[in-house]
Amino acid sequence: MTAKPITTYTCKLTSGQADKLRGVLEAQGYVFREVPYSQFAGAKDKLNVVYYTSGKLVVQGKGTDDFVRFVLEPEILGEARLGYENVLDPSRLDPRIGIDESGKGDYFGPLCVAGVYVNGDMIDHLEQAGLMDSKRIGSDKRIQVLADVIRKTPGCHYTVVPIGPEAYNRLQSTMRSVNAILAWGHARVIENLMKRKDMMKPAPVRAISDQFARSKSTVADALMAGGREIELVQRHKAESDLAVAAASILARDAFVHRMHQLSEKYGIEIPKGASQRVIEVGAELVRRHGEAVLNEVAKRHFKTTQKVLDSVT
Repeated sequence: MTAKPITTYTCKLTSGQADKLRGVLEAQGYVFREVPYSQFAGAKDKLNVVYYTSGKLVVQGKGTDDFVRFVLEPEILGEARLGYENVLDPSRLDPRIGIDESGKGDYFGPLCVAGVYVNGDMIDHLEQAGLMDSKRIGSDKRIQVLADVIRKTPGCHYTVVPIGPEAYNRLQSTMRSVNAILAWGHARVIENLMKRKDMMKPAPVRAISDQFARSKSTVADALMAGGREIELVQRHKAESDLAVAAASILARDAFVHRMHQLSEKYGIEIPKGASQRVIEVGAELVRRHGEAVLNEVAKRHFKTTQKVLDSVT
């Protein structure tokens, strides 16, 4: 049976390889455009090639398979990788849990922590769907589509722990640290999934998350009984792992959904981030409902709170 051509491909490039690739794209008539966090991005005949500042190259579109085999590998990489990923990195097939969060830097809304179990049977399916770190996806609709793919993938187990503003503010008043709250959320996610480990075939060999704290013990010390049964791997740029990328998608989808709920509840579009618009909306909410409303909609320890209160007239 002939393998289905791939429509998404990622790899790391050196700066020299990236410069060479840009020259090839220019020579072949690719149209360049601006893409957030990228050094360059070119498109031609429904094929998109984006080289990010992190050094990661993403190729997407109908012509991905041919581009990788006949341009990228022979002219840039100098070696054949496509079809040999599992030989070059056997760990990508390991059954594992990825953990990530969304909402940490947003003044309004919850902090959502998600965990996703994947195994070797799911890798190709999720990669073909275009799964990647949610921070590189600008469309909420695309996030929702990918979240549905993850939830419908056979054998994939997941959990989301949403920490709403009121709960977040209570935790922050006692823990006094965002990292401590994150550690608790990560530990809770691992515990939730480990309670279902007998349903995971095969059982996960590790849990992977981004290292958000200076000391890895911050999360390790927060682990509960189930979490202590599994290897915990914390590393920078963990979202390059497919399981962590999947978790980032589910966490973002949950965050966006709850932001919509807040907007509907208070009759005003509540923005993401911590921009001037956030301050304006915060001030309007305080004028309508009083300062106590910030406990219900915002992370009060942000410096944005004082800016909101100063803006109320």
